[in-house]
Amino acid sequence: MVEPRRISQAGLWPALPYDDWRATCVTLHLWTQVVGKVRLALTPWVNHSWHATLYTTARGLGTSTIPYPDGRVLEIEFDFIRHQLSIRASDGAERLLPLAPRSVADFHDAFLAALAELGMPVRIHGSPNEVPDPVPFSEDREHAAYDPDHAQRFWRVLLEVDRVFERFRTRYLGKVSPVHLFWGSFDLAVTRFSGRRAPLHPGGVPHLPDTVTREAYSHEVSSAGFWPGGGTVDFAAFYSYAYPAPAGFAEARVEPDAAYYDENLGEFLLPYDAVRRASDPASTLLAFLESTYRAAAELGGWDREALECAEGEPRKPRPV
Repeated sequence: MVEPRRISQAGLWPALPYDDWRATCVTLHLWTQVVGKVRLALTPWVNHSWHATLYTTARGLGTSTIPYPDGRVLEIEFDFIRHQLSIRASDGAERLLPLAPRSVADFHDAFLAALAELGMPVRIHGSPNEVPDPVPFSEDREHAAYDPDHAQRFWRVLLEVDRVFERFRTRYLGKVSPVHLFWGSFDLAVTRFSGRRAPLHPGGVPHLPDTVTREAYSHEVSSAGFWPGGGTVDFAAFYSYAYPAPAGFAEARVEPDAAYYDENLGEFLLPYDAVRRASDPASTLLAFLESTYRAAAELGGWDREALECAEGEPRKPRPV
């Protein structure tokens, strides 16, 4: 097998203007929903829907292992180096689907057929979540774009963001989520919890059951993430919000100067380009993560002394 061209490390924090890859981004978002719904259908529920997410991998985005009822294990990965979808079973069987311009309907049908060929048929909910005017996957022939360069750039951004989010995650002793991609909203996220129950969420997220939303926000959170753009925010951006948002949160001073509070979204935003163009992108992003968390924790009366710690280091257990 001929190996694909190796990826240069010089392209860290690549440019990702949303207008240049809008069509590919929308199509890829819907493809990840099809794959994500297989994980959702087969995996026992974990708090805050953590059982359904995707994760960055050394080649793209993957499901991690998914238990199948017959005792086998399934794993699915978007490979943005070879530009193929890998569907692997624990008995060694595998199917590969090319990632190339094709409609959501075609991707949906080919993917489910490949699972059936592996003897692992899955029935999924057939419509997208958290998108306006959803069209059933099997009927969507409008969204069919795939630009391999932009898909790979997106993955490269996710790798860099994941690296920083993982560092941020180690600075917390309280409950903290994995760094994972929610395919409904198509964002890479990490969430810290105060440990206290939150008021019942009002729900109302488009095309998402209120029961799911209310379970996701059952406890107080400070959550941050990366979103490639779309809707009312037509650029790639980092976000940070608190639920419930404490009094004064919107007016809090946060870093860096390019960050601002979006009244419509109810969260702080930091354009990706402000991070990418900084002399030290990782430190700039960490400053945003820490300052927005600090605003939520201080204004919300979190027990910071008990919840926070120094950043983790390889081979160094935390002192107790």
